[in-house]
Amino acid sequence: MHTHTLQDFQVNVRIKLAALWTTVMFCYVYGDFFSLFVPGRIKHLMEGQSGVGTTTPISLLCFSLLMTVPSLMIFLSLVLKPQISRWFNLVFGIFFTLIMTLILITTNDTWMIFYSYLAVVEIVLTGTIVWYAWTWPRQQTQDNPL
Repeated sequence: MHTHTLQDFQVNVRIKLAALWTTVMFCYVYGDFFSLFVPGRIKHLMEGQSGVGTTTPISLLCFSLLMTVPSLMIFLSLVLKPQISRWFNLVFGIFFTLIMTLILITTNDTWMIFYSYLAVVEIVLTGTIVWYAWTWPRQQTQDNPL
């Protein structure tokens, strides 16, 4: 009797990190999209009110700058030198975990239960980013006698 196992390979930590940041971004986009279905949300947005106060050109720029980081981390996780990539993933992974924890704690509207769920998923994802960055595999180098 023959048993067949599926072929597998080791996924590089850089690819894992890029995939995690991509997944986080999808959760962010879906959360913001689904929030448009919350009764009164579009009316408030049209009146210049966001979830954190009055909408201004500067607040929109700040949100854009904040959301640029996870987008860039998809690419940067793949191309930066390992030491730099590791530290960027640690710093930004912790930062976005803290932001999502704050959002989870302050979200208490029944209509936003989906947002709380996504916040938990995002905390797990960014926590996993921190874990992979912290445990980044090391390779042994040989000293050159010359």
